[in-house]
Amino acid sequence: MTTAELPSVRPTLASLRRARELFLLGRPLPDGVPEEIVAAWKRARFFGVRHDGAGTSQLARRAAESPLLTAARPVLDRVAPTLGTGRTSLVLTDHRLRVLWATGLGPGAPCPDLSEQVVGHNSAAVALHTHRRAEVHGPEHFLDLWQDVSSVSVPVRAPETGQLLGTVTVACPLCAECGPHPGAPLAEATASAVEAELLARSRAAERVLLDAYLRAVGEHGRAVVAVDGRSRLVSEAAGEVLSPEGLEALERGALGLVRDFGVAPAVGPAAGRHPDGPGTALLPAPASSYRIRLPAGSGCTAATLTPVLHHGSVVGAVGVLDPVGHPAVTSTAPNVAGLAGRSVPWRLAVGRAAELARSPEPLLLVGERGTGKTSLARELAADPLVVDAAETELTAETDELAHGRPLLIRHVERLAQADTATLNTLLDERPGAPLLVTYTPGTPPGPCLQRLLDTLAARSVTLPSLRERPDDIRELLSALAPRPEPGRPPLTWTLDALRALEQHPWPGNVTELAHLVRALAERRRTTGPVGRAELPDPVREGPAPRPLSPMEHAERAAILDALRLHGGNKARAAASLGIARATLYRKLRGYRG
Repeated sequence: MTTAELPSVRPTLASLRRARELFLLGRPLPDGVPEEIVAAWKRARFFGVRHDGAGTSQLARRAAESPLLTAARPVLDRVAPTLGTGRTSLVLTDHRLRVLWATGLGPGAPCPDLSEQVVGHNSAAVALHTHRRAEVHGPEHFLDLWQDVSSVSVPVRAPETGQLLGTVTVACPLCAECGPHPGAPLAEATASAVEAELLARSRAAERVLLDAYLRAVGEHGRAVVAVDGRSRLVSEAAGEVLSPEGLEALERGALGLVRDFGVAPAVGPAAGRHPDGPGTALLPAPASSYRIRLPAGSGCTAATLTPVLHHGSVVGAVGVLDPVGHPAVTSTAPNVAGLAGRSVPWRLAVGRAAELARSPEPLLLVGERGTGKTSLARELAADPLVVDAAETELTAETDELAHGRPLLIRHVERLAQADTATLNTLLDERPGAPLLVTYTPGTPPGPCLQRLLDTLAARSVTLPSLRERPDDIRELLSALAPRPEPGRPPLTWTLDALRALEQHPWPGNVTELAHLVRALAERRRTTGPVGRAELPDPVREGPAPRPLSPMEHAERAAILDALRLHGGNKARAAASLGIARATLYRKLRGYRG
């Protein structure tokens, strides 16, 4: 709850301003400062936010086009002229508090990211955390540049599921002493209009999916399933043969397609526009249809998934099941040795990389740390010369590249500027050089590196994180487990342990999983399957039972790291975080609630 919700007990702005100054100086605070405001200031300090705003633009995450913005843009374009020439601004963020759209001449400098980790306390972060309207005024903010700003934010929800999609914020000059924020009605009305637009588009997309499903049933005359993440359409034939486990596996594969495609590329003549509408198309097989295996006991061995498009976005997928007794399907993605995984996101990425690697031209592999970029690159290039930019500089390697030998550069984001300039010059002269580059996004690249990335962007592949392909966990466990010593059984896992492994977010991706498997194999002195109790604390505890806000995710991760650093001692962990032990206990209970 914010002080905006309790106007009768809000301290004066002058007293809050003085309390903030004392806090920044590290001095004791006077009585009467709301606990939630002090806690917000402490979180900002814990996250390393500078009150003067230094470094904010470097930490901000750039938001891409999103379905929320696509639906909201007509509403925002209608509302924007009503702001007039006054000092009022209107902002739309996504569920990660990245700014998707902003307009107006409101006070304070704009910021592309409103998460607490970047800018500290603000109304958008509070609204997303509390799931209701929130106001933050002047010195309640942590940043200096918002000390004379009042803002009100309203969450935007998916109309059918209630899922939080983002926030609408109205900011104006400081007005806390004058009662409720004058922009609250505008923020509420804008959020309601955006939700109405989302509902209308959702119903249109459902109709498109239904039409695609009916066409597939009529054309194939056999088992067909259509899913969009909210509902399932299952033909009678599919219901007779498909087990619940098989249906769940099919739905995961379909949702993987929806997630990975997002906003689909322009559809050409080959896509075959559906006659019912110019914005609807079923992508044809085999170019945009994908075969997936189904687990044993599913009732059939495999299915063919086809994404369904509506106004350029993938809104769902139609799956046609193989008849019972059909031979087992093999992956359409190239079989790359040493890289386990059969999930749709992984096969799409590997297949695309293998296709690009058929021609000896530069190739950029992008992904989080530990996603397998280097392993894939080694398989795609024949006897490459490998250089790790984190450990050494380019010397004679560019000469080898100029003479036609493949060069693999790991961690190109760590490359010295002079070496990056050398590569840019070489690619200008020889755009077809056999160069493979791995890049882990992080801090914004400098102009020289950005030029290199722009040059390679047309031939780039982004590898999915492990949390985006949990279906591959079991196969990866088998591939990563070391060969057992003579007389000892191979490493196996209980179902409970497998479930915990599949639910863990894996910030270190496959590399983190490999370290876990290796450590267990080396230190185990017992036989039998690995149980959940043997897994590390963060994996064993699993994700929180209820959805957490971005702020809670950051807090929970910080608390778990502190507990691990101090051997599980909660008193020491609380002291290192600058919070009371009772607060730490309360937060841990809250994450499980």
